[in-house]
Amino acid sequence: MKSSTAALPDTVTDRPQGTPGEVFLTFLKLGLTSFGGPIAHLGYFRNELVTRRNWINEEGYADLVTLCQFLPGPASSQVGFALGLLRGGFRGAVAAWAGFTLPSALLLVAFAMAATAFGGPVGNGLLHGLKIVAVAVVAQAVWGMARNLAPDKERASIALAAVLIVVFVSSAFGQIVAIMAGALMGMLFCRGEISSDSHHFSFGVPRWIGVSCLLIFFGLLGLLPLAVNIIGSQGISLFDAFYRSGALVFGGGHVVLPLLKAEAVNTGWVNADTFLAGYGAAQAVPGPLFTFAAYLGTVMGPSPNGVAGAAIALVGIFLPGLLLLIGTLPFWDDFRRHSLAQAALRGASAAVVGILGAALYDPVWTSAILRSYDFALALIGFVLLAAWRAPPWVVVLMMGAGGIGLSFI
Repeated sequence: MKSSTAALPDTVTDRPQGTPGEVFLTFLKLGLTSFGGPIAHLGYFRNELVTRRNWINEEGYADLVTLCQFLPGPASSQVGFALGLLRGGFRGAVAAWAGFTLPSALLLVAFAMAATAFGGPVGNGLLHGLKIVAVAVVAQAVWGMARNLAPDKERASIALAAVLIVVFVSSAFGQIVAIMAGALMGMLFCRGEISSDSHHFSFGVPRWIGVSCLLIFFGLLGLLPLAVNIIGSQGISLFDAFYRSGALVFGGGHVVLPLLKAEAVNTGWVNADTFLAGYGAAQAVPGPLFTFAAYLGTVMGPSPNGVAGAAIALVGIFLPGLLLLIGTLPFWDDFRRHSLAQAALRGASAAVVGILGAALYDPVWTSAILRSYDFALALIGFVLLAAWRAPPWVVVLMMGAGGIGLSFI
């Protein structure tokens, strides 16, 4: 069985295509098992779609992650959407987004309707075990990506520089600076590595569609507030609030929470206790943290709320990031073909390794490894993933059970 990605075809036209059903089932499994936040999600994606299924090679995956880190919105969901697009066209992209997003969204809607907390020793132990599995997943991703994307002293140094930038500029802006610095250092120090046979991936997005999506993105960003003032519809206000939250956040994940708090709590739509209860529940479910919007849309006081509110909020918060991604991909295809761009991407990819390494410590390690028992459990998970090649969902179940066990020690 082939284990190397080096023999993968260089263009998407050479690559066997999948059906939307295949894409949906693949991402449904990821949506049910990907705990730990956006950085951990990228590790799950890499393990399942790069290493196991060979949908894309290591370099192409790193390029895609780099692009999505640059764009506002939920980076892991954008990467998943693009991989679905690569595998199954636009229907595959929608299938990927639905498969990855719906499990956590439905769980949070159910939690909002049940209005019950998930606590006690068993519940707290399970949550802690899911944090520990994120340590193992991210550690495996850092290990594998470092070997492929930072194999020499130049790129290893770029990765180290990215770690330092992220540590000293502790915000989503620090990630953007790190990637930009990595791209610049790549142009200076990685030009000797350029190959005329560099891989290319065409996502099949025509330029006119890309331009149309960019126009829609900026049009909605400017026109929705006007529509709220003119029409005064609560449904439009709800969509506008979540659309702006998704459009203006870099880094995704927890970074969007202050924006959501301003839109939902400060407006009086949700009280602070209800907001925090939902945030706690969002930590217990797999998939993207942006699905917290579904919970907020369900519990809001003004109508529309319930299932209708959840749907409006969910589409509103994800739509801007996906529009930007589709709008950028046609130009990204051309950009990355140039030799200087390839050098920049080598440096930026090494920077992504550094960013992932920094995230392995904070917040993944610092929130999960509190005792020596936690470290031992995380090490077991890492060995299962890296040495035994155990499926991630099996490791998730084992670490969840292990966390429950540790709660009684």
